Amino acid sequence: MKHQPASPAFLPTSRRDLLRGVACGFGSLAMAGLCQNKSWAATGSPLAPKPTHHPARAKRVIFVFMQGGPSHVDTFDHKPMLAKHDGEKIDFFNARSRVVRKEPVMKSPWKFRPYGECGHMCSELFPEIAQHVDDLCFIHSMQTEGVAHGPATLFLHTGATNLIRPSVGAWVTYGLGTANQSLPGFITINPPPTKGGPRNYSNAFLPSAYQGTAIGRPGVSIREARIRNTENPQRSLAEQREQLDLLQAMNRLQLDRRAHAEELESVIESYELAFRMQMEAPGVFDLSDEPAETLAQYGIGEKATDEFGRQCLLARRLAEADVRYIQINYSDNGATPRWDQHSKIQQHAVHAKATDKPVAGLLADLKRRGLLEDTLVWWGGEFGRTPFTQGNDGRDHNPKGFTVWLAGGGVKRGFAHGATDEFGDSAVENRVHMHDLHATVLHLLGMDHERLTYRLAGRDFRLTDIAGRVVNELFA
Repeated sequence: MKHQPASPAFLPTSRRDLLRGVACGFGSLAMAGLCQNKSWAATGSPLAPKPTHHPARAKRVIFVFMQGGPSHVDTFDHKPMLAKHDGEKIDFFNARSRVVRKEPVMKSPWKFRPYGECGHMCSELFPEIAQHVDDLCFIHSMQTEGVAHGPATLFLHTGATNLIRPSVGAWVTYGLGTANQSLPGFITINPPPTKGGPRNYSNAFLPSAYQGTAIGRPGVSIREARIRNTENPQRSLAEQREQLDLLQAMNRLQLDRRAHAEELESVIESYELAFRMQMEAPGVFDLSDEPAETLAQYGIGEKATDEFGRQCLLARRLAEADVRYIQINYSDNGATPRWDQHSKIQQHAVHAKATDKPVAGLLADLKRRGLLEDTLVWWGGEFGRTPFTQGNDGRDHNPKGFTVWLAGGGVKRGFAHGATDEFGDSAVENRVHMHDLHATVLHLLGMDHERLTYRLAGRDFRLTDIAGRVVNELFA
């Protein structure tokens, strides 16, 4: 009888083949975990640039978050009636107690005067930002949800007061991707650890690629802020490239064995992105090449403004590097947010001193470099403060009427929209809800807030939930 070849199942296996098979087997287990998100497979690189719904006016956003609720009636919303009725008790609807009761009116400790050609009234708290009023677009009729910091801050960032929803930056990068494939599309600098914490830059149910990358933390000098784990001091770039090439070769062996190879292709690309980020990110975060006059413009080197000045300069560098959504946080790691003056409203002067020059420097620098035209700058807190006194010399939270301002990115210059009542208590003219502001920011970036959706559990979710209107009156 002629000898028959052994069945393939019983062919002898060499040591080399065995090791290769085992290595690839363990590799595939790890890759399977990374490939669970099916949406990566559908789009290739999740951060690849995507087409807009309509022509965009802005390419990127810098959100300057003033945590704690700066008082609009002490900063940019001038109310002479506060001085006229200072100390008198007048009926106000109290947002905390949900009843109308008599409260003592308190005038602003700071003087206001007109600035710029537009003549907008600004308080002496912000003399540097006031020099840029002809580039600013004020919204004096903001309203929001949540009277406490936690819910209001979550609503500002996610459009929901209690549910786990994606943040604005996550929605933006989900909708548009990013132009720089060597840096994250969404970066938040010194995010507060409380009042929502990581949920304020979370991707929630969106693919994990759209989560914000946190740089630094309150209480630690911004000089130490870096994207962690982007450098390997134990190996040279050439050695790391060689190591990555070996890993990618093993991954590509799996491509021939997997039914859904596009998933693995996406993960392979993400490894390449991580390697590219290692080479670009350190340079972006190194401020040592900035001229002395630029550092001075941001207040870097001055005790009061050095920390926030560095944040603002870093934001400009990230914008220049085409990061899509950048958030700067004026926050700390304590239980009480910076601008939360329930007593001693005079402390507003400390926070204004720390942020005024850096933000003005950012505006001037963006404009000088031609970046303000396609960068939308958004300044504001989670709510405003009451026109009446809390305690002896403080103000309580006020979600019924407050001010934010925008600059660049296709909005009108030297313009004021909406108004609060004569005391600054409630928005009464051209009200703008936070859902409306979110819809407007997305529109400026070229996205229709009603079409930017993500299907989950049988429902199409969006940043603006089932509300929101675009405030076209703000557009240049």
